[in-house]
Amino acid sequence: MMIKNLGASVEKVWDGLRPLTKKMLVGAIEANPNTPKQKFSYDAHADWELSRLLTALDEQKADPEIRKDAEKLGEIKQLAETCARVLQTQTESAEVFIQLAERALKQNDYRQIDVLADIMSARFSAGEICEIVRQTTNPAIRALGYEALALMPLTALLPMVNDPVYFEIARNVIEQQAFEYESEDARRVLEQIEFLELEDEG
Repeated sequence: MMIKNLGASVEKVWDGLRPLTKKMLVGAIEANPNTPKQKFSYDAHADWELSRLLTALDEQKADPEIRKDAEKLGEIKQLAETCARVLQTQTESAEVFIQLAERALKQNDYRQIDVLADIMSARFSAGEICEIVRQTTNPAIRALGYEALALMPLTALLPMVNDPVYFEIARNVIEQQAFEYESEDARRVLEQIEFLELEDEG
């Protein structure tokens, strides 16, 4: 794959990647399902690098001139999907999760949305999911976050009540558990929250 043929913005981001990240991507592209998967170290910097490259590729993919060249468009799509696949299997970042979810929604890929919803529940803590809800402006992604939080044990949500950044989100989820899920424990916590709010107002 000739990166320089994929546009100046993609080439610029690619040139800024660490050799290890480039090797990981090339390995992911060339991976054969019948051969053992190569092991690569993955860190927050790789997350950031792949996220930037995916953004550049998606922007190029939408370029009218690029869309006229089927071969070039195919290469961009292949590299973009590889980036997205690696990020999906590795990321623990709220920002990257939002990027992947927005991308799937834009493509009307609802199967992928289901996969991401499962990843959110399995990989992200209550605080990390609260951060996704806080950061996104997309109602569908916020709904995914609230759904994942509502299925969490009440004990996982309680620390968020004491965090002013996440308090409102946690309160909404506990209210949902109290009334929609008919949780008595959640109802008691909600009553305590409301009592403290009344005290503060007084």
